[in-house]
Amino acid sequence: MTAALIILGFVTLQRGAELVLAQRNARRLLAQGAIEASPSHYPLIVGLHTAWLLGLWLLAFDAQVNLFWLAAFVILQLIRIWVIASLGERWTTRIIVTPGAELVRRGPYRYLAHPNYMVVAGEIAVLPLVFNLPWFALLFSLANAALLTIRIRAENTALRTTSRRTS
Repeated sequence: MTAALIILGFVTLQRGAELVLAQRNARRLLAQGAIEASPSHYPLIVGLHTAWLLGLWLLAFDAQVNLFWLAAFVILQLIRIWVIASLGERWTTRIIVTPGAELVRRGPYRYLAHPNYMVVAGEIAVLPLVFNLPWFALLFSLANAALLTIRIRAENTALRTTSRRTS
């Protein structure tokens, strides 16, 4: 088994586990009265991430691994874990807000409004570079940037209208 296959297998299993966690959290939040905001763009995000991962499986299954970019990807995974742990049961892949809830201000959320999206943007760029696919990184980074523009705007609006601010 090649290093590329091991890495792709890890990322695929990780994404699958995250979807299970996100769905569990979303169901619980919605059952407690939370509201999903702007769900119409969510299928586009799922499609982009699915195409990205499938494309990597098709193009990189036997690629040489660039250790510099692999180290950068590992760092992004550590930040991803920090983000998910900081949001805890509020972490989902959808925009789900609980009216009146305080904004999370711990972990990376002390420093950035949307650290999860920074990690995702980094991953979409960096993982293809691990496999020496810069054109793939650029193509999906541009598509992701377009979708994140829509998503961050929608999330900011949802948070602004439903969350309590603390000083």
